[in-house]
Amino acid sequence: MEVPLEFDRLFTTIEGLVMCHSPSGREEEINQQLQERFAALGVKSYGDRADNLIAKIPGEREDVAIAITAHKDEIGAIVKGIDRQGRLSIRKLGGSFPWVYGEGVVDILGDEATCSGILSFGSRHISHESPQKLFQEETPLKWQNAWVETQQTPAELAALGIRPGTRVVVGKHRKRPLRLQDYIASYTLDNKASLAILLELAARLKRPPVTVYLVASAKEEVGALGALYFSNHNVLDALIALEICPVAPEYPIAEGEVPVLLSQDGYGIYDEGLTQQLMQAAGSQQIPLQNAVIAGFGSDASIAMKLGHVARGACLGFPTQNTHGYEIAHLGAIAHCVEILVAYCREGKNFQP
Repeated sequence: MEVPLEFDRLFTTIEGLVMCHSPSGREEEINQQLQERFAALGVKSYGDRADNLIAKIPGEREDVAIAITAHKDEIGAIVKGIDRQGRLSIRKLGGSFPWVYGEGVVDILGDEATCSGILSFGSRHISHESPQKLFQEETPLKWQNAWVETQQTPAELAALGIRPGTRVVVGKHRKRPLRLQDYIASYTLDNKASLAILLELAARLKRPPVTVYLVASAKEEVGALGALYFSNHNVLDALIALEICPVAPEYPIAEGEVPVLLSQDGYGIYDEGLTQQLMQAAGSQQIPLQNAVIAGFGSDASIAMKLGHVARGACLGFPTQNTHGYEIAHLGAIAHCVEILVAYCREGKNFQP
């Protein structure tokens, strides 16, 4: 019997991944981290033209392959313009909202170097003569009402390679995860905790019945672009996406250590046969599951299914509070996702033609 995944080790793995910046399209820092971690496990990994990072686990059958994806990009902001004072106007990158981050340090990922700035909303000690007064009382704050103060000249910013299109993310010193008993709290759990699951699968899966691609997918937050490229260039029997699942009054999803299996999201239904197989894998490990149908959500698997790239898709996730914000998830739910997927991948009858 395998030793259960220790929460301390899982927390440390996620922490290391969280500290790597990876806004959509600028994912080189997390790529390097993942390559090093796969290599330390003795698993070869490679990148493709869409910037996916893939670890291939050869199977006993070479004619059948599945993919398990965890996206490696995070949400943030993108520079729209730079004024004469060196102030950056910014717009959202993925499903981000400025009020989630609050005023504070952000990192600006220039082509030549990274520098820090302050996400700013304006002073509070103002009257109705100032437009910012509306945000205190009536109007929700939007990206066009926020800006980044750099205290640098446009020429200095240009020397750092900061331009329209430059990515902006939460500053690293605000990113370090917090342990709350058996929970982990952090920005970017959305993608980094799922990547930790991929790494654990790479360590445990040895010669499964079929080939398993562990795909750290690129640019998911802006349309699942990496997963669509991969599924368009590889014949897959199934694609399973790892995700966060929102804890909200409108959904029957309880926080805690019980994972979630989706039947439908905003892009369409998941494959019922594959969903049933994952339920059986969970049952074989005596792991309970929560089943849910949610809106305002999509995954690598549902988008790939909708576009006809794969015939069978499923989404397995862990309950998460404050999704796309300062997220909170139970380490046990993340660990249980590992156990379910190991059991699924080892069961040969799941892959009968």
